[in-house]
Amino acid sequence: MGVFTFTDEYTSPLPPARIFKALILDSENLIPKLMPQAVKSIQIVQGDGGAGSIRQINFAEGNIAHSTYNRIDEINAETYTYKYTLIEGDALMGKLEKIAYEVQFVPSPGGGTISKMTSKYYTLSDDVVIGEEELKDGKEKAIGMYKVVEDYLIKNPDAYA
Repeated sequence: MGVFTFTDEYTSPLPPARIFKALILDSENLIPKLMPQAVKSIQIVQGDGGAGSIRQINFAEGNIAHSTYNRIDEINAETYTYKYTLIEGDALMGKLEKIAYEVQFVPSPGGGTISKMTSKYYTLSDDVVIGEEELKDGKEKAIGMYKVVEDYLIKNPDAYA
């Protein structure tokens, strides 16, 4: 098994608490509402929503992926840290065992946020290579979701305040 690690950062003018509440704590409600063309539903299928819980994400019809299952590894509202592992679904492309994600929202000067993201791709064998196009596509989708939530929060200053 091989492991490929990628890191990325994204800045936002919004404070970490608002982004964390909207994007992490209330994603089951907010993401399908804001992005119905991409995400049909998000639901907890095992556990209480804390560490160890399993979330199922069902994608809207017409998407390449149908659904994924994520295990919540850590969720910390004090440090604005969220760790989860994609353990099952089309996004594993038949060549990955899992993808582990770590997201932390760090306060930046001026009251904004630096979103620090780390992704670890665990391949089924050492000869599997993750192409740049696959990584670029995943990164663009994640940043696109952040932008949609950020735009919503900017237009609705009382939401998740």
